[in-house]
Amino acid sequence: MNPTWDVLEQRVAALEGGIAACATASGQAAVTYAVLNIARAGDNIISVSTLYGGTYNLFAHTLPQYGIEVRFIDPDSPEKVAELTDDKTRLVFAETIGNPRLNVVDIKAWADAAHAQGLPLIVDNTVATPMLTQIFEHGADIAVHSATKYMGGHGTTIAGVVVDSGKFDWVANAERFPGLTKPDPSYHGVVWSDALGPAAFIGRVRTVLLRNTGAALSPFNAFLILQGLETLALRMERHCENALAVAKHLKNHAGVNWVNYSGLEDDKYHETAKRVLNTGVGFGGIVTFGIEGGREAGKTFIESLDLFTHLANIAMQQALGRTRFAFRLALRTSVTSSRTLIRRSRRPRRNPDGSERHTSTLPRTR
Repeated sequence: MNPTWDVLEQRVAALEGGIAACATASGQAAVTYAVLNIARAGDNIISVSTLYGGTYNLFAHTLPQYGIEVRFIDPDSPEKVAELTDDKTRLVFAETIGNPRLNVVDIKAWADAAHAQGLPLIVDNTVATPMLTQIFEHGADIAVHSATKYMGGHGTTIAGVVVDSGKFDWVANAERFPGLTKPDPSYHGVVWSDALGPAAFIGRVRTVLLRNTGAALSPFNAFLILQGLETLALRMERHCENALAVAKHLKNHAGVNWVNYSGLEDDKYHETAKRVLNTGVGFGGIVTFGIEGGREAGKTFIESLDLFTHLANIAMQQALGRTRFAFRLALRTSVTSSRTLIRRSRRPRRNPDGSERHTSTLPRTR
């Protein structure tokens, strides 16, 4: 193990309250490893339908090519897990805050539904980060992160992390998880649950999947993510503070048709967010909203922004703006509709004239 990886993994595991972590070359690698660690050809998994686009494509198109079926479910209906589970189901997957719908998942309800079927709950906590919620306290078993986003925070590095809570009892559900509870021929016949106990899952991620498929993080990239972690707490406070200010402004703007942000009291997910998130920090750093005019109006809007950078990313210290046309999760949004979805990830800064663009401080929005 590289020592810089080790420091990064220990810190992220501590932030999440887990027993151990494994760094990967990207967030998508982290998601892929978390799934492939316990699912194989002929198996199926259950996932919420409100997913980051890369994860959706992985689940809807790539995993089926390897014989793994993904059964999608509404993020507000954890009770349907029982209906979709059979003897080949291996896990339940969710995102704390859906990207870009911004729905907040009731993690405890999903954990209870998964555990009732003898399944672990894997949660992508990228958008919330451990600063807004420690998902293991709500019952989740495995966390995955795209550290490229808030953890890194500067748009310089691609990285991912898998974190193991150490709480799921793989042995009690041994028939569902032979890769962890029966001899593994790829590693001298070891039985991971015997050899590593509560760390069986994360141990196999590293010694089988990372070793055999090689999505290893560059040590220098691990160092860059570590620099981002130093300011994560402060940046999340400012991101959330600014996002709430933007959401409130847009809510009262005549040119805006709708706003998604769980920090708004009338938002559909406000009450769930108050249970799941550390609202003393905030409700997240992303706001989505719709305007009239379709594709051309959205294009004009984005190209007219001065404070924002138009990029295909989120969660940098810069302010970012994106348009989404015909995005599968953006309700009322398509190239043929009259609405366009704009996503903002606010940079924590004060003046639109750029006077504080390079400052080392993180001023509040006025």
